[in-house]
Amino acid sequence: MSAGYSPQGQSVQAASSPPAWRELAATFCIAIATISSAPVLHLANPALAIIIEVLIGIAIVVAVPTWAPAVAIFVLFFQNLFVSILSPLVPLPSDLDFIKGYNFLVCSVMWLATFALYVLGQRNQSAEVNRIMRWGVVTLAVVSLYFAIGFVQDGQPAAVYLRNIVLPLFLFQLSFLTAATFEVRITPFLVALAVILMLCGYVELVLRDVWLAVTNGHTFWGFDELKATHSGVWETQMRQTGNVPVTLKDRFSFDFLNTPLLEGFGLSKMLRIHGPNMHPISFAYGIGFLALFLFSVGRPLLALAALPLLVFCSVKGALITVIFVAAGWIGTRLIGAVATLLLGFAGMIAFAILAIRIGLQIGDYHVIGLMGGLDGFVQRPYGRGLGIGGNLSDSYFSIDWSAAQAAGTIDGAVESAIGVLLYQMGIAAFVPLAFYFAMALKAWRLYASSGYLTQGLAGFGILVVLLNGLFQEEALFAPLALGLMLSLAGLVIGSHARVQSVANEDAEPAGLTGYQPAA
Repeated sequence: MSAGYSPQGQSVQAASSPPAWRELAATFCIAIATISSAPVLHLANPALAIIIEVLIGIAIVVAVPTWAPAVAIFVLFFQNLFVSILSPLVPLPSDLDFIKGYNFLVCSVMWLATFALYVLGQRNQSAEVNRIMRWGVVTLAVVSLYFAIGFVQDGQPAAVYLRNIVLPLFLFQLSFLTAATFEVRITPFLVALAVILMLCGYVELVLRDVWLAVTNGHTFWGFDELKATHSGVWETQMRQTGNVPVTLKDRFSFDFLNTPLLEGFGLSKMLRIHGPNMHPISFAYGIGFLALFLFSVGRPLLALAALPLLVFCSVKGALITVIFVAAGWIGTRLIGAVATLLLGFAGMIAFAILAIRIGLQIGDYHVIGLMGGLDGFVQRPYGRGLGIGGNLSDSYFSIDWSAAQAAGTIDGAVESAIGVLLYQMGIAAFVPLAFYFAMALKAWRLYASSGYLTQGLAGFGILVVLLNGLFQEEALFAPLALGLMLSLAGLVIGSHARVQSVANEDAEPAGLTGYQPAA
């Protein structure tokens, strides 16, 4: 079954495809069945759940490969919603954590099946596709090496950081190889997904108690409270902030954008939206991405409807992403693509310098964590291994933040994805960072030649998320942040490679003089 994805986001229905609404409904049904079955099967028999989820992932790639990127995006958004609904049946916090990992399992299996078909030659590709895949494999190999180094020292955090780093790369290669092989219709799915997520977000915003009751939120977050209490997270947070949460809503209450810089403006505390994925930062990045995507495919009213939810998530990085990408689109129209890119680099560098300077002055944890990562990089430029340092390490809970604020740094790296990468991987951290950067520039070059906003979103979006990675771990490690941007980049780059390959095959012996994406 084939479907169409054009770079500007317009869907093109192939003659052999079923009606768009029927394919859309089938995609959602498969996605829902894939991830809703995981917690149910796990409660019955964990081994059976793993086997069935693996078989489902393989079946999707073999039977309906063009649906794989959509299914991957869906399970990342909705895994925790189904886990929360069934949380009263979960006996222990450790079981809950395990169940929450099935979305990674499904995405990894779909990637592995797609990659295996590519390696076996069943999906013959162009030289350009092979070149991008080789660099991707090198990146995964380097990350795996540092995982092995970290695993022998502390296995659990090493495994978590491996998952955080490789999942965005899996999403890119899954989308890239699929779009390079087949025509992928993704626009209708993402529009429908955006509407569903906005409905969830507004219900949570306006009817918080109803949302918590329907999703069994009190039970779900109760497990999180137990884990935070036993690990010492709560005690650490209360000492740092002086806030002692009494109810669940107290835990959801944050100062706007969680920064002391806005205290003088009289902005009171607000209840953050967590979304169906039960994480405000990830949900904010997801909503911001979908708002930009909706605008890029000609749905500006829907895009505007998503923006209030972005504000109530109260996440600086997601807001910065939307602002910078929108500025990139506008700048391209006004002064051209090259000038916009150069000014964009200058603006991002200036923003980073200003943020670091102000952060050191006010003792911002994220900037202090970045400084710790840079200091650790200088001390051991070849790194320490995944899991050694970072928010997930045991040393995180023993940090003396008062002393760190006075010193302007810490012994370790936290709260900064790039700082953590430099601390853990040393100079090898530039391998995945360079790959992300190269894919951003590849998508941007497509945008520069075509003007299609979706390509611009992929290019500018990755660059801005990398900027956010200086000050936020979730920017690079949450799949709904960098992962979504790389997934879109894989779609637009793969689609271009496929169409160009077809054009070259159909050309006369004299060859074609150029490629123009379909209008």
